[in-house]
Amino acid sequence: MSNCAIVGINWGDEGKGRMVDLLTKDFDVVVRYQGGGNAGHTVINEFGKFALHLLPSGIFTKGVVNILGNGVALDCENLWTEIEGVVAQGVSITPENLKISDRASLLLPWHRDLDGLEEARLKDKKFGSTRQGIAPFYSDKFQKKTVLAGELLYPEHLKAHLTDLLEWKNLTLTKVYGAPAVTIDELMAWVENYGEKIKPFICDTGKFLRDAQKEGKSVLFEAQLGSLRDLDYGIHPYTTSSNPIAAYAPVGSGLPSVKIDEVVGVVKAYSTCVGEGPFTCEWFGEEAEKLREAGGEYGAKTGRPRRVGPIDIVATRYGVECQGATNIALTKMDVLSYMDKIPVCTKYIVNGEETDDFPFPCLLDSAKPVIEYMDGWGCDISGARKWEDLPEAARNYVTYIEKQIGCRIGYVSVGPERDSIVIR
Repeated sequence: MSNCAIVGINWGDEGKGRMVDLLTKDFDVVVRYQGGGNAGHTVINEFGKFALHLLPSGIFTKGVVNILGNGVALDCENLWTEIEGVVAQGVSITPENLKISDRASLLLPWHRDLDGLEEARLKDKKFGSTRQGIAPFYSDKFQKKTVLAGELLYPEHLKAHLTDLLEWKNLTLTKVYGAPAVTIDELMAWVENYGEKIKPFICDTGKFLRDAQKEGKSVLFEAQLGSLRDLDYGIHPYTTSSNPIAAYAPVGSGLPSVKIDEVVGVVKAYSTCVGEGPFTCEWFGEEAEKLREAGGEYGAKTGRPRRVGPIDIVATRYGVECQGATNIALTKMDVLSYMDKIPVCTKYIVNGEETDDFPFPCLLDSAKPVIEYMDGWGCDISGARKWEDLPEAARNYVTYIEKQIGCRIGYVSVGPERDSIVIR
């Protein structure tokens, strides 16, 4: 059995969805193992263009079982809306090809409310949250104050549990933020409207995965965001509230005994970042706008313009190490075709000294990039399908990055479509 994790190496938005969509055909099961609806995986295939937020990106491939693992922040409302949108474009979603872990915790409406209230309180010190309730959700999960998806199958128990949580949660809403209290009737109406709709998909996915493992089936693990947004290893506190690293995949998927054979790290051919926090290689002004427009760099969830800059070797090498990557997919190479010279951030200057090492979070604000330039290729490469189809300057760019980050680049994406890929 061969198992693989597809993970982000940088700040997220690297193009993981298109890689999962591409590689799913080689696997039996695809599992989303962490995160919630706060980020988007863009996929373009024969069904159309999709921005998936909770659904695993393997949902388009016939015969593949897709699982939302116990590590996911399960937002029934957003998930159901997403299912309806995908089904409307001709994709079949049934309990046969989508399964939800009964041990996944529910992201409730008050989590989104609290996310917005806290960002408003922080004002100019905000974390740049997408206000999808992710931080309050994971906070509650680690306080053991969430509802498991499996509880939707036991209505009387569920109502009693929600009533207990409601008394505690209303203290925060009303006393800390001065917001209106939530009633049990409001909560049960939400459960009736959205929780009931996803009940057919809820099951013991841990058992399903264990059985799949015994049968020698292969599993693809799909992460959200990237290394630099990891709660433990990222640019704290401007991180997500879960662990997007491959090492968490066995835990968050529901199969802690699994061995991951390959880790495909996804890296964009330049750098992008959505949200707040240090971004050493960031460009501004006309230069940034030109790259942003060329790459269509706007958040899949929020529509926010992404911050952009040249590829960051220091951050990427660190991300490769965090993920334990064994193979790299370099995406959006075609976007750089307009440049005569391709900029690369090769080192940082921290406290007046050059360094190859990614700094401790509190030093990042003062870090400065060291920029070097490589020759551009000056032509459209979107039609390339073989390594030899790429101009020499483009091949040089790939091999230079490969050497600098210490990990083989096995995939070079030259467009958003499934087949717009060079496999080395």
